[in-house]
Amino acid sequence: MADIVIVNPRFDISFWGLEHCMPLFGKQANLPVACLGLLAALVPEHHDVTLVDENVEDIDFDRLARADMVCVTGMNIQGRRLIEILEEVRARGVMTVVGGPMATVEPEALEGLADVLFKGEADETWPEFLAAWEKGEHKSYYEQPDKTDVTTLPVPRTDLLKTERYMFGSMQISRGCPFTCEFCDIIVTFGRRPRLKTSEQVVAELEDFLKAGFKMVFVVDDNLIGNKKAIKEVLREIVKWQQERAYPLTLFTEASLDLAEDEELMELMGLANFQNVFIGIETPNEESLRETKKLQNVRPNAGSLIERVHRIQDHGIDVWCGMIVGFDHDDPTIFKAVPEFLTRARISTALVGLLHAIPTTPLYKRLREAGRLNNEKDHDQYGTNVIPLGMSSAELRDGFIQTMQECYEVDSYFERLDAQFFDQNFKFTLHELPYWSNWRVAWAKRAFLNYVRFGVVSSRLLSLVKEAPLRDRYRKQLARIVKERWREPHILFIYALKVATHYHYAEVARAVADVDPVSGAMSDAGKPFSRSRKADVGTDDKAKAKEAIAA
Repeated sequence: MADIVIVNPRFDISFWGLEHCMPLFGKQANLPVACLGLLAALVPEHHDVTLVDENVEDIDFDRLARADMVCVTGMNIQGRRLIEILEEVRARGVMTVVGGPMATVEPEALEGLADVLFKGEADETWPEFLAAWEKGEHKSYYEQPDKTDVTTLPVPRTDLLKTERYMFGSMQISRGCPFTCEFCDIIVTFGRRPRLKTSEQVVAELEDFLKAGFKMVFVVDDNLIGNKKAIKEVLREIVKWQQERAYPLTLFTEASLDLAEDEELMELMGLANFQNVFIGIETPNEESLRETKKLQNVRPNAGSLIERVHRIQDHGIDVWCGMIVGFDHDDPTIFKAVPEFLTRARISTALVGLLHAIPTTPLYKRLREAGRLNNEKDHDQYGTNVIPLGMSSAELRDGFIQTMQECYEVDSYFERLDAQFFDQNFKFTLHELPYWSNWRVAWAKRAFLNYVRFGVVSSRLLSLVKEAPLRDRYRKQLARIVKERWREPHILFIYALKVATHYHYAEVARAVADVDPVSGAMSDAGKPFSRSRKADVGTDDKAKAKEAIAA
């Protein structure tokens, strides 16, 4: 029997992390990376497994020194800390293993730091390695030759996570995406043929999250609807499971914009209680979309970008989005076009990033061949490894900062939010269902809890914010939602969450603007935004390894 410890390094403060508002929710991190529980579940029962997520607990290196093996997984944006952990553990004479997105796309950066390195999906090679290790016959490098048959995967070991410290659970239903976006590493790592778990697997994981005490679950698939026919069958089973239990779980996910082209799919997602969907809009510049082969966003017969976003919102699903600046067809006008688009689309939450070329992607290959990749010094100064065409590197960096600040300036943010919740009178699908007439007690309990949650989040927020003008604006916004929509406790609670998350986004936007006056380099707080949406969102969750769960 061996003592195996699996470690996930801490993330720097970023848009997705919501670190600045976690205290309002009584949590330490937004969600665990999905690979932790899965890796643990793939370990034979005769071994002891400990999961350590540095985002919710400190690493006890003396404890790690007593382990038989320490395994570290992480994304590129965790790279600096991942390397520090490997170096510290190796210095203590412990066997080290590394895998995940960084090991997959930049294995050379980890050379000499681990005894064993895994590249790509590791659902088969990880157990294979453990069996060989027990016999003293293991290799130092593993790369799975075939894509994982996800229908064979076990239920992740959620019981080994400190679940009470996370705001959301994280689960994966599918891997792979059918599209060909040039900047995306997901199709390189996981392929263009979406692979889905069975409905039975999905329901078993939902039961596990419910048992663990989660109320919200993020489905970390890079594109949940990559195989529309197959996901509809799974969604029907989720709807059935939710309705048999009075909708105990709120779900969030990522999907492509062609969701707006399938009425049945939007209805099923709403009925399954997917309340939010993150969509890679990327840019309002259609020439840039064509350039990056984001052709699913350029379909005139399907309507404009804004029309399709509104169609999804009209089906009771809130839209978050990713936006990127720095494409070859972008010029300085893009920095005004992005906030204007978000206002017209009524999207309050948008991850805006600099285009970044991830190793293994077609974009990286093209720019390398053209001599358009920044060296390390220029990467630090301009926040991206991409040398733009339509402007100077300094113009791109400064324009990105301008865009971030404009998007999360208080008036701009609440103009978008209020257009949705007041002008549009947005309602989630769940709360419009006749279903609740047969679940009156459950509905009353849900309503009461949402009133309480609204009060708790609002009071904590107003106590946390020390800047008087900002605190007064938050108080004004909260008072307005109470006045106009007090009969809808769920809307009150969600609106309070969105007011609270503005505090985080505004702090991040401020940090991004922190450029060294001498060197011109962006601050560390700004550098996570130099990644493309896929890199920042979490290629680690994508088998996420956003993580693709590829160990």
